[in-house]
Amino acid sequence: MRQLSFMPNRRRPVSLALAAAALASMPAAAFAAEKTGMSSEGIFVLEVILLLVVGRGIGELLERLGQPAVMGQLIGGILLGPSLLGWLWPAAERLVFAGDAAQKSMINAIAQFGVLMLLLLTGMETDLRLVRRVGRACFSISATGVAVPFALGFVAAQFMPASLLATGSERIVSGLFLGTALSISSVKIVAMVVREMNFMRRDLGQIIVSSAIIEDTIGWVIIAITIGIATHGRIELASLAFTLAGVAAFMAFSFTLAGVAAFMAFSFTLGRRIVFDAIRWTNDTFRSEYAVVTVILAIMGGMALVTDLIGVHTVLGAFVAGILVGESPILSRHIEGQLRGVITALFMPVFFGVAGLSADLTVLDDPELALLTVALVAIASLGKFGGAFIGAEAAGMSRSEGIAVGCGMNARGSTEVIVASIGLSIGVISHTLFTMIVTMAVITTLAMPPTLRWALGRLPMGEAEKKRLEREEVDQRGFITNLERLLVVVDEGVVGRFAAYLAGVIGAGKPTTVLRTSGESEADPVEAAHLDEIEKGAEQGREAAKEADEEPAHEAPLTRRPHDAPLSAEAVAKEARKGYGMLLIGLGRAVTAKGGFSRRLNEVAGAFEGPLCLVLKPAGVGRQMPRLGPGSGRILVPVNGTANARRGAELALAVASVTGAPVKVLYVARPGRDEPRDTVSHRRREAVLKDIVALADRYGVEIETAIRSRAAAADAIARQAGRNVALIVMGVARRPGEELIFGETTSGVLQRCPCPVMLISDARLRRDDEGREALRSGTGTG
Repeated sequence: MRQLSFMPNRRRPVSLALAAAALASMPAAAFAAEKTGMSSEGIFVLEVILLLVVGRGIGELLERLGQPAVMGQLIGGILLGPSLLGWLWPAAERLVFAGDAAQKSMINAIAQFGVLMLLLLTGMETDLRLVRRVGRACFSISATGVAVPFALGFVAAQFMPASLLATGSERIVSGLFLGTALSISSVKIVAMVVREMNFMRRDLGQIIVSSAIIEDTIGWVIIAITIGIATHGRIELASLAFTLAGVAAFMAFSFTLAGVAAFMAFSFTLGRRIVFDAIRWTNDTFRSEYAVVTVILAIMGGMALVTDLIGVHTVLGAFVAGILVGESPILSRHIEGQLRGVITALFMPVFFGVAGLSADLTVLDDPELALLTVALVAIASLGKFGGAFIGAEAAGMSRSEGIAVGCGMNARGSTEVIVASIGLSIGVISHTLFTMIVTMAVITTLAMPPTLRWALGRLPMGEAEKKRLEREEVDQRGFITNLERLLVVVDEGVVGRFAAYLAGVIGAGKPTTVLRTSGESEADPVEAAHLDEIEKGAEQGREAAKEADEEPAHEAPLTRRPHDAPLSAEAVAKEARKGYGMLLIGLGRAVTAKGGFSRRLNEVAGAFEGPLCLVLKPAGVGRQMPRLGPGSGRILVPVNGTANARRGAELALAVASVTGAPVKVLYVARPGRDEPRDTVSHRRREAVLKDIVALADRYGVEIETAIRSRAAAADAIARQAGRNVALIVMGVARRPGEELIFGETTSGVLQRCPCPVMLISDARLRRDDEGREALRSGTGTG
């Protein structure tokens, strides 16, 4: 324990050394470039290396101090620019970063593409469900949180010295830009601090993050429209009468506004489905690596071009594309991880570094400009805090909550810099005003984390909120709740239809693919009956979510792939390569009289490496499958404390929460004598059952629990199965080997139980894992 307490003190010198080494690399690299006479390509590579190394070093230092790492990348660019390197060594700064226009365009191209990539990632992190969940409060906060600082910024621009505006720019357009820059909060910074404080799932944390999401969306729409106004024509109050210039400006504004409205409407209706279908088709069709990432970048580029054609900035298209990609039901986490690496490692440091290069803090040695910068920081902070606080009060929140909201929304960070960079690039603001805005962004962003930590630390947690957090913590550990895509293999018989119904129940809202096989069925084939059963189960799942006051699952696409002949293992393996979280199988005559499995089931299951869910009808069970409901027989769930057993309990509770069937959880222990209540094994059993009870509370299911330790597990389960049990759900371990083997207990249950059995297993061990498992279990050698 003592060693752990000294770790922060040991890490801080390391981070200081990294930052010092990064700063020391600046003159060395510049000196080398000056002496060797690098080519333009070499200087470009040197620029990228310096921005990456210096930004990463300072960012690491700031992150260890509890500040956003992105600010280190911005500060690194400031230090590499005229503010420090150009002040200490002007010749080196001009050689590396202030070359001719062609040289600058090379690094600027990376930076501008980095803006699109950053907005794509920001959109993927935007959770619109979070916005819908917190409701009225976040809309009130975001409305006043944007309006108040926007108005203050717009008014301030009208009284600024003309030297701060770009040559030929309009005060109205500059005011729109300044107002937007002051009014937008940085979702990434806000979310980072709220997550660090473990407030992301708290009610107030959700309100703060949701308000920042809304403000961010509103801000990008405003900035896109403002750019359209600035690029389509000048705005002069005197020309807004019935003059040709006034009519032209009004028509340009109307076209821009109508284009944005049409683009947003299409994106969140047909566009959502088009994006999802494109991602799914690419994932299912292409065999080359990272094909889905390529399609996502193409979608981002296409939507950015559309917004450019309607007269607004490309960042709006990239942001909306990110939202749609983030809502894709499949591969969203996998894709986000792939994109996040290259964006955070390359594009973000280059973009923020280039933005820092454009800032010249030496202009602040003018007392007048320094005072104007202080005034700008005060206007931004007071306007943002006051606007958010007013919105919180209007929403009926307490004063302490309003203070926390105001502190949380007062962080500009990356968003501010992006807006200022756009304004500088299109000639709306001057370099001096750009420097003032960047300085304000750095100060407000660095001040936000400590003030928000102070405000959040004063807020207690309510009982209802505590229960919701406990439920969400259970979901994070769950298997069914984190299942993204489901593959179903069924035939036309009663087992196949029952399995299809259960697939609809547990797979509601998840993309599902059905592989229907013919032959060996136990009833007359009914065309598309299994699809009807899946739809029936999914509809019941949505209705159950509404009754439980939870957000119902969206209707997810259901794909059917028919096969005229009995399904082959190759067909299953080919489909499995497209990426599925679980394979659910329902085939007739799949269980032998000795509790084993048929050759067809072994072939189908053997083609899938991931978790399996088998719906089985033992040989002694009648032709009809049960109808689960409040008046039906119970669902029996044997558990023994393993992760697989818990997965089986979760599956049973998910089915019971929809069907209303009663559930009994049976802890089956090894046979032995009765033990006192204070023994370790007894306490372990109670802990296991307590965990299952908490899981049942999350699903809103009342359960009955029992412990059986005097008989073998299969005997105890078989005895309970004869007492009005409609379905047995068991979590089992998939043993190594080519055939399906789940152990003696499972075989005994399948031989002796008079009701259907549902088995859910873990993924199959790979070859290298089989050896380790054999050594662990004592069945191997070496």
